[in-house]
Order: sequence, then C-alpha cells, then structure tokens
Amino acid sequence: MQQMTQDYSKYNSEDFKVWKTLFDRQVKNLQGKAHPEYLNCLDKLSDVLNPNKIPNFDELNEKLLEESGWSIMVVPGLIPVDQFFKLLSEKKFCSSTWLRKMSQLDYLEEPDMFHDIFGHIPLLMNPEYAKFVQQFGALGVEYGHNKIVEKQLQRLYWFTIEFGLIKMEEATRIYGAGIISSSGESNHIFEDDINISPYDVEKVLNNDFITSEIQTQYYEIDSFEQLYLSVGELEKSLREEVAV
Repeated sequence: MQQMTQDYSKYNSEDFKVWKTLFDRQVKNLQGKAHPEYLNCLDKLSDVLNPNKIPNFDELNEKLLEESGWSIMVVPGLIPVDQFFKLLSEKKFCSSTWLRKMSQLDYLEEPDMFHDIFGHIPLLMNPEYAKFVQQFGALGVEYGHNKIVEKQLQRLYWFTIEFGLIKMEEATRIYGAGIISSSGESNHIFEDDINISPYDVEKVLNNDFITSEIQTQYYEIDSFEQLYLSVGELEKSLREEVAV
C-alpha cells in the first residue's frame, strides 16, 4: 500500500472549528458514560490530542510510539480487509485525514478523522486493550483468507472495538470507538431500549449487524483483561472453522 501523509497545511478555519466543537462536546458528554480508562488515556495524550488544534500525526505518532509502540497509518478511507488486518498486526492503526463539515456534526456514512483519532487512538495506550487489537489483526492475517472467518472477525471488531461496552462495578460504561466518538450513540446507550449481553466469543462471531441502523445489540466485557484473554478462545474457534 502506498505510503500517505497528513498535509496539515490543507486544514482551514472550518476544519479547526469542527474539531474543537466535536472534541469539547464529546468530552463533556462522556463524563459518567465512558470507562475512566479511556478518559485517563485521553488525558495522557492531551499535549498532542486536545480540542485546541487538529492533531498533527507526526507529533501524535512520536508520543504513541514512545508510550505503546503503536503508530497511525494514513489511509484514503476504507481499505481492503486483508490490508487492515496486516496493519493492526504491525501495531499500526488506520486513519483518514479529512474532517466532516459543520453541517455534518451528528452523522456520517464513512468514518472521518475525528472518529479514527478521538474514538480509537486513546485506548491504544492501555496495554491489555492494545494487545487485543494487535492479536486480532494477527488472527486476521492468519485466518482471514477464509471468507466465513473474515465475516466473523468483522463481527467481533464491530461488537468490541467499535461498539463494545464494559462493566464497572454495577454500571455499564463505553469503550467502543463507534460510541465514544458519537454524541448520538453515546446517549443512545443510556436512554433507549437496548439489549446488553455478557461478552461471549461464540455468540459475537455469529451475530450479524447492520451498519446503517442505530444499534440495539451490545456485548459487555468485565475488563480489558477478559478481552485480551479471550484471544485464545477466538483462535480456537477460527482454527476449527478453517479446518471444516
């Protein structure tokens, strides 16, 4: 895949306004909703990831590499699944560099930089979560050539990395980036009639989802350690599927 870079000079005043508006609004909205570890990780990155300016990927990468070994790979948008798996296995997270317009604050069909960076990057500072993401990518590289397995991994990604919930004492908190980065989704979790099931690898692998509709089914982990430790169970299931 051709190496792309962020052209910081192309951002205009509306882009900076959009970034600040989304960032400030969502940080306020996530209080009491996001798991504290996400907010702690966001705070650790505050010198390079904050509302006051669009993040410079070179600065953000320097911090990420130092703290977690991860880096950001600039992509034009959605990329082939096999390339995505490979990048994750190499501790590289994909991000676009474009931002939505002020008229699009609440809904986009395709993820933009705010989703990619604000939603996904902070928790890569958490060792157990980051190991899960890397191992997920490695399993995709090893088994993703099987179309059934590829679909199962997409489901797992959806119900954990994108729309995952986590239990904190008796409360439900958010860690999935698709909820973290969305005002509507992060409110929907606590206001609407939804179904939250305990995290179960087999159930997740066989649970279809629709990207164009508001979510009604979620899975809740007990801890990031549980998520990482489930990789062994996941690999066993994928190996059996490929062997069929």
